[in-house]
Amino acid sequence: MTYPITGTGAVAAIGADPGEIFDSLCAGRSGLAPLKAFDRSRYRAQQLFEIDDRPNPGLDEPGRAGRLLAEAVRQAAADAGLPEDLGGIPVLVGTGLRELRSLELWWRDGTVFDADRLHFENVLRERFAAVDTHTFAGACSASLYALALGWDLLELGETDTVVVAGCDVVTESMFGQADRVQFDPPPSVRPFDQDRRGTILGEGAAAVVLTREAPPGRPVRGLLRSVAVNCDAHHQTAPDETGVEAAVREAQRHAGVAPADIDLVVLHATGTPLNDRTEATVTARVFAGARPALTGIKSLTGHTSGSAGLLSLIVALRCLEAGVVPPIAGLAEPLPEGSTLRLVAGEPLVTPMRLAQVNSFGFGGVNAVAIVGGAA
Repeated sequence: MTYPITGTGAVAAIGADPGEIFDSLCAGRSGLAPLKAFDRSRYRAQQLFEIDDRPNPGLDEPGRAGRLLAEAVRQAAADAGLPEDLGGIPVLVGTGLRELRSLELWWRDGTVFDADRLHFENVLRERFAAVDTHTFAGACSASLYALALGWDLLELGETDTVVVAGCDVVTESMFGQADRVQFDPPPSVRPFDQDRRGTILGEGAAAVVLTREAPPGRPVRGLLRSVAVNCDAHHQTAPDETGVEAAVREAQRHAGVAPADIDLVVLHATGTPLNDRTEATVTARVFAGARPALTGIKSLTGHTSGSAGLLSLIVALRCLEAGVVPPIAGLAEPLPEGSTLRLVAGEPLVTPMRLAQVNSFGFGGVNAVAIVGGAA
């Protein structure tokens, strides 16, 4: 089975909607900027991929994650022609940190925050009258994990329409942990480059609407061909080649495609030494003899954690529609494991495409891979 993707929505440091995000990627516009929400004097790192939406610059506020999530869901629902009332439609949200930043503000500053708002059920109910909502805290691959569950609901006939989303804002505790382990903070994110020095966190929210059948008279943004998820439990943070490769091959098998059929791969591409090396090794092995275009978005968006997978998927859909692949910003000298790969660098690649693969690999060995096709 394939399921139509009838609506998309997204916000990130480089854009307030999917079109603006894609244009920024093609133009090489970065969202990396000096810290706004945290006291810079407390940290070695001084930059972050923040969404610049705070009413009072320099003053953080509770509920930002939910607000960004609601905006992405609003965009996707409107794009799909859905009503404001989503009461009869399941909403599945993947996240890494939920509303942890709001909890930090409550603990540190006494900002009013109720414990039942740590998840996103309340904001979705208040904004969209959604009652069948589920939050999955699964870090970097969380939104594609939610996408797999959305697929299951359609496959089992439990619903005809499902909204799948991902969202995260950067919390001070997570930023502080990253700052402690990166003794020399990277000045930029350079995925798949020999001189990569680590990742930088980012903020983002993304959402898609999936349906069992394309509604008459409505545009379709693409077709979801498959989603594969596994958990290799190899290590708390380090990726495992075997688990990553198994997820890639399973996604292709479920989609009924061979590696040579894939025209584009949107890589997880975090810019960290081990993750990029593992992904490059697996990609070279799986696509031996095939030459899909490869790109990644985190050099311009940062690592947006819970929204990362869906954000990449929405970019993949835009690539298929436009016949344009944005380059991996900052890629000058590919790492040796990726020397045989067709990495897009420098300028956008203009080429017709039919199928795209989206990689998303998370802490704990939760690997998720999706295959999407163009609407035509």
